[in-house]
Amino acid sequence: MSTANRPDETAVGLDPSPEAGDRWFGLWDAFFAVSYAVTTMLLFTSASEQVHRAVAMAALTVAVPWYAALGRTAMRRQGEGQSVTGTVFSIGLFLLFTVAVFGDLAASFALFAVVPMLMMSLAISRAIPVVMLANLMPAIVVWLHGGTLDSEIMAVLPTSLLGIALSVMLGLWITRVTRQSRERAGLIEELHRNRERVARLSREAGVSAERERLAREIHDTLAQGLTSIISLIQAAESDFTAEPERARSHLGLAGRVAWESLAEAREFVAELTPPALRESSLVQAARRQAEGLTAQTGMRADVTVEGPERELPMALSVVLLRSLQEAVSNIRKHASGARTAEIRLLYAPDTVRLLVRDDGPGFTAAEDQQGFGLRGMQARAQEISGVVTVDSCPGKGTTIKITVPVPANGEEADAF
Repeated sequence: MSTANRPDETAVGLDPSPEAGDRWFGLWDAFFAVSYAVTTMLLFTSASEQVHRAVAMAALTVAVPWYAALGRTAMRRQGEGQSVTGTVFSIGLFLLFTVAVFGDLAASFALFAVVPMLMMSLAISRAIPVVMLANLMPAIVVWLHGGTLDSEIMAVLPTSLLGIALSVMLGLWITRVTRQSRERAGLIEELHRNRERVARLSREAGVSAERERLAREIHDTLAQGLTSIISLIQAAESDFTAEPERARSHLGLAGRVAWESLAEAREFVAELTPPALRESSLVQAARRQAEGLTAQTGMRADVTVEGPERELPMALSVVLLRSLQEAVSNIRKHASGARTAEIRLLYAPDTVRLLVRDDGPGFTAAEDQQGFGLRGMQARAQEISGVVTVDSCPGKGTTIKITVPVPANGEEADAF
C-alpha cells in the first residue's frame, strides 16, 4: 500500500516507506561528503610531505566509492544480525582509514564519519572493539614513527581515549535507536494491517447492511405488490364469466397496485419518502391498506385511532407504514378463513403504537421464526429503538404490536 493511500500517517510522522529511508540516507550522504571535504582540506594544509598527503587523500577518496558500493547496503541491514556485506565493508573501511592515518595524521579527522559507519555496519559486540582500535590508530602511528611517550604519544592519546568513550556511547545509542526504529516500524506495519482489516470489515458490514435494507424494501414493496396483483388477477379470472363487473373491479385494483408498486420501487431506490406518505398521513395510509385488504379478501377491516393524531418524524412514519404493510400482507397470505381484521393506531405523548389483529388460524412460535417479513419488521423497529411483539397461537388469531418512541420536540429520529 503506498503512502498516497494513507495521508494520515504522514501527518503524524509515521512513514516507514522506502522513500523515508532514502531521505534519511540523503542526510547521511551529506554528512559523509562534508566529513570527506573537511578532512581533505586539512590534508592540503598539513605540514607532512606531499607524497604522504597524496597517499592519505587517495585512501580517503577510494573510501567514497567503497561506501557507495557496500556501505549503504550494510548500514541498512544493521540490526538484522551479522551480515557478510557489513563485515567486508567494515574491513575495507578500516584498512583504508589505517592507510590514510599512516600517510598523514590529519586524516584522523575522518573518524567523525568512520566511527558511525562501523557502528551501523557491524553488530555492537564486534563494532566496539573495531572502533576502539580505530580511535587508537593515531597514537599507534605516532608510536610506530618513533614518538616518545611523554611528548608525541601523550599529545594524541587523550584524544584517542575520549574518542573511544564517545564511540562506545555512540554505538550504544545507535543500537538503541535502531532497535526502537525497527520496533516502531513493526508496530506501524501492524497498524496498517489492522486498518486494512477494519476497512475491509467495514466495507463488508456496509454491503451486508445495504443488502439487508434492499431485501426489506423489496419484500415490503415489490413482493407484496406482486402478491396482491396475482391474487386480484386470479379473483378476476374466477369472476370473469359469472360476475364481469366484479372481475373488472379486481383488474382495476390490480392496475392500481401495480402503479403503486412501481412508484415504491422508484422511491426506495432513490431513498425518498414513500408515495403513501408523501401527500397523506399515516392514518390515511392505514385506511387505504384496510380498503385494499377488504377488496382483495372480502374480510372486514377496521381502522381506529386513539389519542390526538399528530405529525411524526418521517423515519418513524416509514417504519410504521412498512410494518403495517407487512402485517396486512401476512393476513392476506396466511390468515385464510379470517373474517375480520383490526388496525389500531395509539398516539401517546412519548410513543406511538401500531396494533394489527386478525381472527385467522394463527401460527406457532416455530413458524414465527421462519418468516423473513417478521424478522425485517423487528429489524426496522430496532433501528429507531422500537419494539415488535407477536402474539399468536393456533386457532386464536394473531396480534402484532409495534411500539416506537417519539423524540421530543426539535429532535429527529435516527435514520434507518
